[in-house]
Amino acid sequence: MPVVPRRLGTTIATAAAAAAIVALSAPSAPAAVGAATRNADAGHAVFAQTNDLSGNQIIAYHRDRQGRLTQAGTYDTGGRGGQLTGSVADHLASQGSLTYDAEHGLLFAVNAGSNTVSVFRVDGDRLRLRQVVGSGGRFPVSVAVHDHVVYVLNALDGGSIQGYELDGDHLEKKDDWYRCLGLDPNATPQFTNTPGQVGFVRGGSQLVVTTKANGNNLDVFAIDHRGAPSDSPVVTNLPGAVPFGFVPNDRRGIFLTEAGPNALATFDIHRDGSARQVAFAATGQAATCWVVAIGDLLYTSNAGSATISGFRASDGGRHLAALGNTGTDPGTIDAAASSNGRFLYVQTGVNGIIDEFTVNHDGTLTQFGTAAIPGGAGSEGIAAS
Repeated sequence: MPVVPRRLGTTIATAAAAAAIVALSAPSAPAAVGAATRNADAGHAVFAQTNDLSGNQIIAYHRDRQGRLTQAGTYDTGGRGGQLTGSVADHLASQGSLTYDAEHGLLFAVNAGSNTVSVFRVDGDRLRLRQVVGSGGRFPVSVAVHDHVVYVLNALDGGSIQGYELDGDHLEKKDDWYRCLGLDPNATPQFTNTPGQVGFVRGGSQLVVTTKANGNNLDVFAIDHRGAPSDSPVVTNLPGAVPFGFVPNDRRGIFLTEAGPNALATFDIHRDGSARQVAFAATGQAATCWVVAIGDLLYTSNAGSATISGFRASDGGRHLAALGNTGTDPGTIDAAASSNGRFLYVQTGVNGIIDEFTVNHDGTLTQFGTAAIPGGAGSEGIAAS
């Protein structure tokens, strides 16, 4: 059974204690957002998931041209949120629990407590629930989409992935696209020993899963022309790294957060599924777990330090230049960027707040406001259009 180093255990425990967010509540579109303004900015929205244990919801926010958020509506997912043992606020301990598919105009939300996934049709800052489907396992925590193929990562019972084919705005479960990850189901605490994210790389031909402290591995499945995964993954072991969240690096591989050393690393992923680290940059912060990309800019969320660390990637990701750290409200967790790349929205958990930042030309961040998430702690998942 993997052993979490004492320093890491302290770091992640601090992160959990510092990272809460989002919970439920309701108002519909506020009168302050006039019809003319709404029509002009119809495609601009940010969505946050409450992960409420009694009934999961999505809070929709209208984004104006200056980047400011105004709550526009609350939508039931038809499922319940969940909580991993050992977590204090980051109850899913994952990246990609709320995933926006711009190509098809869909939003996917996990219902960890119900073992289901909800599919919403997105119309500006409005949502329409189209389907609630079984996740194919226990405790779904992350969703990946490429073209007409969708994969869900389940965290419990040793971890698993389940594949689906997208037909319009409905998911068709493919029973033969299920794979067990074979992790230790009894490793504790759960929130450090469950898989962290699933995502596509190399143009959809490979699917990557991070295992965090339960193996410290990158699992890479080959995906065939139908969308089916290889029988087993190619495994790259990263001792002590605790690989958590990632974003693609074009067709080369990924930018990966490592919660063990608190760092951002670049990995090339080869055609055979093997991975090789080609760059590494420590954040100097605590609980570096999430990452978001805006062009060649990368921002990691450091839950234990209440900061965002900025980096600029060059030479195909082989060089990571630090841009400094920016303070946030307590409990920095997931983040999302606006589609135009001008704004960054950071979930912070202790007080249930989304911090709003302008992305400056030099990559530094300037905070210009906040948006409250109704309810309280325990939520996770943010997406922007």
